[in-house]
Amino acid sequence: MKVVNITFKFADGSPDETHPAVEGESVLDVALNNDIKLQHNCGGVCGCSTCHVYVEAGMDDLPEISDKEEDYIDRAVDPRINSRLGCQCVVQGNEDIVITIPEQDFLGH
Repeated sequence: MKVVNITFKFADGSPDETHPAVEGESVLDVALNNDIKLQHNCGGVCGCSTCHVYVEAGMDDLPEISDKEEDYIDRAVDPRINSRLGCQCVVQGNEDIVITIPEQDFLGH
């Protein structure tokens, strides 16, 4: 079973955290399993934009973005070229992943 590290950076200035992730786990799963605050109003089923993150490294080892995910990212606060939904960033490669979590003090879509 493949294991990679996911480093979480925080827009609010909190210290970075790095946690292991196994193949098949999503960024959202790893965040929640490690008490990292990442909103997920739809329960992690690609039905909202609240688990919006920025992928700083490791994008090539994540699944391609779907049209549905892209539609929800367009509704997120401050979407960027490296925006993804944490629930859709499923570990599938060997490359470590670096994520920035935007401010989480809003009610999402």
